[in-house]
Amino acid sequence: MADVVKFKEHPADTLIAGKGFKLKDTDPDATPGYPGDKSDGEALLDDLDDNLALLQEQLFAESRFGGTKRILLILQAMDTAGKGGIVTHVMGAMNPHGVQMKSFKAPTAEEKSYDFLWRIEKEVPAAGMVGVFDRSHYEDVLIHRVHRWADPKELERRYNAINEFEARQTAAGTKIVKVMLHISRDEQKQRLLARLDEPAKLWKYSSNDLKERAFWSDYMDAYQKAFEKTGTEIAPWYVVPANKKWYARIAVQQLLLDALEGLKLEWPVPDLDVAMERELVERS
Repeated sequence: MADVVKFKEHPADTLIAGKGFKLKDTDPDATPGYPGDKSDGEALLDDLDDNLALLQEQLFAESRFGGTKRILLILQAMDTAGKGGIVTHVMGAMNPHGVQMKSFKAPTAEEKSYDFLWRIEKEVPAAGMVGVFDRSHYEDVLIHRVHRWADPKELERRYNAINEFEARQTAAGTKIVKVMLHISRDEQKQRLLARLDEPAKLWKYSSNDLKERAFWSDYMDAYQKAFEKTGTEIAPWYVVPANKKWYARIAVQQLLLDALEGLKLEWPVPDLDVAMERELVERS
């Protein structure tokens, strides 16, 4: 069996939207840090599934003995960028009992009567869990900026509120991984057409996707502003080129592995006499 092709440079280093980052300079077709092709990437994804599952189990086990660590993966993207594929192909390696998945849709009348973070606070992952937000509190500074549903003063308040919210979560033991899956406008067009042409994908199509597509440049500007305002040392943004779905999946997998490894997880040791318990089991 051929050796699995690994990253030459880690996505945590190559994809971070740090100081001076410009979204317009990011090639959605690129595969930063990875020298392999699609088949290599798919083999790597499979090869690291067990690592991801093992670390998730350690995270969960620690929480059963008082641990407070947890992961929150935030997925943001334009429509068709592949958030569902990340959930299926990356998160699918994990035990579903240890995953908290939340997809945020348009807020209800009740949710609108509260501050925008009210519904978000209720869905943060519990200790030992890997939480996934398919869209998130960032919708309230993206779509609201694009359509001018919030004025500049309110947007500024929301950026600050987001930073404070994420700082609180970090202090409580949450490692936040913020990912923007970046596709090109042309690639989105092809994916929308594929949804219309393929019976198995037609159900995914929404005419609303086409309406928002008309504001593409405005959304790119809104994302750039979000990176600048909410990319912090404790919760940086990672922009993942996503025209190649296989690359986006292995990049996010690597970011999750890096986050879990950074938690320095250990198997908990129960307070019991193992020899005595073994003897009791053998005699049972």
